[in-house]
Amino acid sequence: MRAVRRLVTVEEVRSALRAARAGGRRVGFVPTMGALHAGHLALVRASLAECDVTVVSIFVNPAQFGPGMDLERYPRDLAGDEAQLAPLGVDFTFAPAVGEMYPPGFATWVEVEGLTDLLDGASRPGYFRGICTVVSKLFQIVQPDAAFFGQKDIQQAVVIRRLARDLDLSIDVRIEETVRAPDGLALSSRNAYLAPADRALAPALYRALADARALFEAGERDARALVARARAGLARTPELAVDYVELVALASMQRLERVDEPACLAAAVLLRGTRLIDNLLLLPPGTQAPGMRGAGAR
Repeated sequence: MRAVRRLVTVEEVRSALRAARAGGRRVGFVPTMGALHAGHLALVRASLAECDVTVVSIFVNPAQFGPGMDLERYPRDLAGDEAQLAPLGVDFTFAPAVGEMYPPGFATWVEVEGLTDLLDGASRPGYFRGICTVVSKLFQIVQPDAAFFGQKDIQQAVVIRRLARDLDLSIDVRIEETVRAPDGLALSSRNAYLAPADRALAPALYRALADARALFEAGERDARALVARARAGLARTPELAVDYVELVALASMQRLERVDEPACLAAAVLLRGTRLIDNLLLLPPGTQAPGMRGAGAR
């Protein structure tokens, strides 16, 4: 097993990938904030399966954290992350300092309109400006052929796909299915914040969404009824403080009145200060989620 080569500057990345590009090798990229778990590793495996060279960025991006959020306590374990990546055969990590990504005088920001009106875009002002800016920079630095994102952060993935399209970036933005614990909880680095008693309560978020999905599969198409079913499920666990529950079109991230096209039922809750998000796709018969591997109705 060879060690992962750690790159820390923009020039190191460009130099390391120069030979790969010259040889026509396909470069895959998995952007992360570290604290890797099985969900991240599934994205890495998808890249390794399709690409000749895989780069994993590990950068806690301060620009996407709003006031009072968990920037300072966000879990960081670079050595541990690289120890998980090495057995898989990852070629490089890119772990820049904040000053490398945002040098003195930095004053350029990237935003995607429309897709960010609801969900996390509404709840976290400036969040997507920070994400779109850092991902734009990472795309420019790595210049991958394909980049891999998880369905758990569905709005982020759809926004980045639009960013790549609108800016004419020749990058295949792939969206991979959410990886879950056996009890249904979507894997997340922030799950580490949960005390054991709260961890036992957290799967109620998935169960509420799954209950609404069952109603959809039974034939219900009215968005208000489906959202109401999900909210009723969440209400059975009063420790979950609801931030939002929305049913949106997968393509536009805008609210639907009826589910007659591929849609996403998404929710965010706070569990004693830990923010949890999750979503499930609702696909009417004869439709599919474009470009999302393994992302069927379940």
